Amino acid sequence: MSAAQARQSGNTTYLELSQESGGAHKFYEVTVEGTTVSVRYGRIGVDGQRQTSAFPTVEKANVAAAKKIAEKVRKGYAPAVQGQRAARPVTHRQVTSAPSTARATAPVLWRFRTGASAFGIHVDEDRCWVGNQHGSVYNLSHDGEVLAHYSLPDGVKCLVADDFWIYAGCDDGRVYDLSSKVPFAAYEIAAEVDIFWLDIHAGVLNVSDRNGGLTVIDHEDELQWSRNSSGDNAWMVRADDHAVYHGHSRGVTAYAADGTSQLWHTATNGNVLFGWQEENAVYAGTGRRVVQRLAKSDGRIEASYACDAAVYSCATSPGGRYVFAGDSASSVYCFTADGTRLWKLGTGGGSALSMQYHDERLYIVSTDGSLACIDASEAAINAAQSGTVPVAADIKLAAALPTYAPLTTAASVATVSAVPAPGSGVVVECTQEGGRVRVHVVSEGYEPSWNVQFPRAIRQPGARYVVDALHSSVGGFYRVRGEIRRLV
Repeated sequence: MSAAQARQSGNTTYLELSQESGGAHKFYEVTVEGTTVSVRYGRIGVDGQRQTSAFPTVEKANVAAAKKIAEKVRKGYAPAVQGQRAARPVTHRQVTSAPSTARATAPVLWRFRTGASAFGIHVDEDRCWVGNQHGSVYNLSHDGEVLAHYSLPDGVKCLVADDFWIYAGCDDGRVYDLSSKVPFAAYEIAAEVDIFWLDIHAGVLNVSDRNGGLTVIDHEDELQWSRNSSGDNAWMVRADDHAVYHGHSRGVTAYAADGTSQLWHTATNGNVLFGWQEENAVYAGTGRRVVQRLAKSDGRIEASYACDAAVYSCATSPGGRYVFAGDSASSVYCFTADGTRLWKLGTGGGSALSMQYHDERLYIVSTDGSLACIDASEAAINAAQSGTVPVAADIKLAAALPTYAPLTTAASVATVSAVPAPGSGVVVECTQEGGRVRVHVVSEGYEPSWNVQFPRAIRQPGARYVVDALHSSVGGFYRVRGEIRRLV
């Protein structure tokens, strides 16, 4: 079939590529309006990404559009009617949660109920973050005060941080940057990838998926490399300067950071359900009731931490001095580095699906959708084991809590008419380069060759924007901090 035979509605051509084997399931749409060519693409059933290009004449715009369509037809895309083919269901982690068999309950200081099952958690020096299956992300203080609410388009699978940037991986296949006042989609995962877990290191996104695949994408949302490990259901991915550690149904596999080679593979005692990392080791929680510590250098198993039920989550205190685990029976554990169990306590709620330790507190998100803060100090744990626990504060939402939704179009951005005074904002410009819209800094004092990680929904060739601030990142690019305004 030629490109000219592709079905059109007015000046719009809509194509789909769907493989019965469970591979690609995506669409590609081209619209010509005068000298402007607009492209929309992504997973079938979602709105997708948009790109717009301007050409000097109508004829050149039509030629460019025909070329784009022909390229997709050669790759197997075919004409389709939008809406007739349904979106593939996204895999949600199927978990069970039994009552705890522990004799005592953990000393929970406060508990915040998000309203839906939650996997996403991140804790830093200033804030606690939790994201749930309704697409809600909440930002709380360490004392449990709810500070902000982000409303994302789909369920949150996990929250990950890169320096002081915070990202939410969602079921719509996008990764949203929550670091600025208004969130935006920073990465779009390949349409055929059913995301299970994410990690970001130095601006590079690492994605593990249902089929046991590993996909690595740079800050400009461009594929760097991908590999298929020997197992499936890859619930673990962690990355550092040297390697990417991929946990799946047959163990943990380490790949060189540039994807050129497999460094090692270690068969774990059971399928990997969660992963954690420290400087010299990775930790794999498995379905066979154990957390195993693997040396990053060669994958050897250095220690094991035995639990009484399948391990849903794990974490460590700094340097791996203490190892924590959450099981499918609503219990949390603490071990010494060598594997000695110090305590086992009930959560007082559901099973911990994710966890993180910070400053003698263990933060968990559970099957009942709660974020709970547990006092993990020695004194509090000793008191809990003897039956004395505090009354957990039940955190409520403030009536005037601000809610932030992602930028979706250029029209949703506020405009300004004057170039900001020095020190009050940074001007960036969108340019067309090699078929892609790139964003570079126009203001002085920045490296002009570096790109800016910028919302794709508002990228338009020739458009200029003012941002509050830019920060340089490892890898040679800039990230936005603060509000984005269009300069007209």
